[in-house]
Amino acid sequence: MINQRILSHFHESAELKIQAASLLARPIEQAVELMFSALSNGNKILACGNGGSAADCQHFSAQLVGRFERERLPLPVMALTTDTSILTAIGNDYSYQEIFSKQVQAFGQSGDVLLALSTSGNSANVIAAIEAALERDMRVVVMTGKGGGAMAKLITDADVHICVPHDRTVRIQEIHLLTIHCLCDGIDVALFGGDEND
Repeated sequence: MINQRILSHFHESAELKIQAASLLARPIEQAVELMFSALSNGNKILACGNGGSAADCQHFSAQLVGRFERERLPLPVMALTTDTSILTAIGNDYSYQEIFSKQVQAFGQSGDVLLALSTSGNSANVIAAIEAALERDMRVVVMTGKGGGAMAKLITDADVHICVPHDRTVRIQEIHLLTIHCLCDGIDVALFGGDEND
């Protein structure tokens, strides 16, 4: 029985990746273009999300500040999920809903990009971060699933929405991770030229 469940996970994940590829290729490309434009103009990317999405933000940041698949200069990307003193101070003194928005207000500038992750599209603190980013004339890349939730209605035509066509959180997270790898690869190629493996 366990073996069958394992096979089911692999098959469902593989089928969703194939289905999502044609739907998400263009918005992922648009996100790469937005991020490339920001980075090449001396701006930065801020990223936020909760739980597994927080881990994805840190994964994204690590691969751009460090490296993805090639040696290059570090890129200015910051996960807003990592400073426990900031997170607990804001959560305690204000509210958990403001843990990301206050950091966007502190670190975000016009021309920066916010990468906002929520599998449901309804995370209150991520929504607050998007609102703060838009107030600061930042562009936003939203990664969601389940139809996009409230976050889908919040962004503008100048922003990008990458919405996984699925309702199951674990499957959405798997596509989000693949999307992050596509973003990192696309940014590297846009900034530094064709794949060094070509």
